[in-house]
Amino acid sequence: MESEEIQEIEVRLLLDALYLRYGYDFRNYDRTLLKRRLLSCLEACTFNTIAEIIPHLLHQGSFLPRLVHALSVNTTAMFRDPAVFAAIRESLLPVLATYPFINIWHAGCATGEEVYSLAILLAEAGLLDHARLYATDIDEEVLAKAREGVYAADHLTQFAANYRAAGGCRELGDYVTQAYGLVRMAERLRENIVFANHNLVTDGVFAEIHLLMCRNVLIYFDPGLQKRAVGLFRDSLVRGGFLCLGHTESLLFSGHADHFREFSRRHRIYRKRTPSEPSS
Repeated sequence: MESEEIQEIEVRLLLDALYLRYGYDFRNYDRTLLKRRLLSCLEACTFNTIAEIIPHLLHQGSFLPRLVHALSVNTTAMFRDPAVFAAIRESLLPVLATYPFINIWHAGCATGEEVYSLAILLAEAGLLDHARLYATDIDEEVLAKAREGVYAADHLTQFAANYRAAGGCRELGDYVTQAYGLVRMAERLRENIVFANHNLVTDGVFAEIHLLMCRNVLIYFDPGLQKRAVGLFRDSLVRGGFLCLGHTESLLFSGHADHFREFSRRHRIYRKRTPSEPSS
């Protein structure tokens, strides 16, 4: 078993190689998470040490997607944390309805279930035709699955329960087709979603956003990277735009808290201040 010191050096060298060769910057991600995921990657491969990954990464481009997928956080579900989606339905959508057109950004969308959940909320509020949803991630493998919108049917019962708990007024089956043990999201939902690769570590603002969802991503960043990401969110949001974070995340130590006010403390929803609003 390698010492912690040697393992830390290997992790640092691997992350430097990944950044210098391909531009993917995981250097400021939580180290405990990264080590755990790298060790899982070792078990799935034929490598004995983290250092053995480096030459494969540098000389075999086909290994890159596998490593990025191993390091990325891809946990999601339709209407995950239903109370949050209920709050969006009841409190945010009436405000968003006052805009002639709505831009929504879901940063770190993973396999897309929560993006389709938002599309369903918009459809039921009569807003989908006036909205564009940008769903982004750094992992091309999960983005491909999100674009396809096809999921295992054995998750449908839990998805439907989440939908009802989020205030769904129809049947979730109205939004999917089911066959051969799979469910496919309805085309009318997919038409208004743009799936794209975007890196919160290195990429910039690309649209004026009215609602920005980034749930359970910041917890995997170190404080410096959290500050960078929240600054990007601040610059992306229109005045009065909404930011929705994960239930364990906060803007308190982000360096940008004064640019937001709490809209719902319970659901970690913030609203960007207008110039006339005093900071607290």
